[in-house]
Amino acid sequence: KLSRTVLRGESSRKGADLLDNFGLSFGWKPYDDAVNPLNKMMGSKMNAYLNADFFLNWRVTREVDFTAGLSLTHFSNGNTKFPNAGLNAVGLRAGLTYNFGRKSSEMAPRTVCPAFPRHFSYDLTFFGSWRRKGIEVGDKQYAAPDAYTVLGFNFASMYNFGYKFRAGVSLDGVYDSSANVAIADQIVEMGSSADLTVEKPGVDRQLALGVSARAEFVMPYFNIGVGLGTNFLHKGGDLKAFYQMLTLKVAVTRSSYVHIGYSLRDFHMPNFLMLGVGYRFNNKYPRHR
Repeated sequence: KLSRTVLRGESSRKGADLLDNFGLSFGWKPYDDAVNPLNKMMGSKMNAYLNADFFLNWRVTREVDFTAGLSLTHFSNGNTKFPNAGLNAVGLRAGLTYNFGRKSSEMAPRTVCPAFPRHFSYDLTFFGSWRRKGIEVGDKQYAAPDAYTVLGFNFASMYNFGYKFRAGVSLDGVYDSSANVAIADQIVEMGSSADLTVEKPGVDRQLALGVSARAEFVMPYFNIGVGLGTNFLHKGGDLKAFYQMLTLKVAVTRSSYVHIGYSLRDFHMPNFLMLGVGYRFNNKYPRHR
């Protein structure tokens, strides 16, 4: 389709922005029962970093901008090593920016995209990871000695509202080899967890099928998504869960992507990482040349 070139008038003097950051953080001094017993938050030297900034931009003059807002930050290792209480930080930000050589936005040409065809697309994702497990006994948790395998898939039907937003529902399957494990015959403290004897249930008590509502914010090369779901087919215990997801899809080709995600239970219990690949069927996003 052909598109018209339009001219942009004077831009708004105020605007709201959302800035997301995903990455790794290094240099942590992790928990050690002998030399660092007070750090009960971090169990690894390298941790994931997630950050979201919500801020307001106000153009004071042609060259000067004032920004103010809220910053939310989370550090954790994705439940791959104990302890993993994580670290959450909330901060306020304010600042002034001087833009050298900024010209008036009057009559500045704006890039115009082709009309967007609203449509359904279908994302099939396969993922895997490993996790550690804390086993509840009464009002305490004890660290299981092993790392457990997690495998799963998501098949999401998403309605594409425009260039920046898509939403839909997903069928979520998971095999979590840590689900419903229990202490067999002894209880030890965290520092001696290597001696812990753990019983694993049958594989049927470690499989679940769930459904979730999804929303994704679309950017060039990246999709940031959130999801809320519940398992409807399972045999109880750990898998009787209300789960939440934060995901990042990084484009590899036009319709294939790398998937990085993290799952929580009940908004506060660490679940597992989701590291995988996916493919988008019926992708009708316009091509830009």
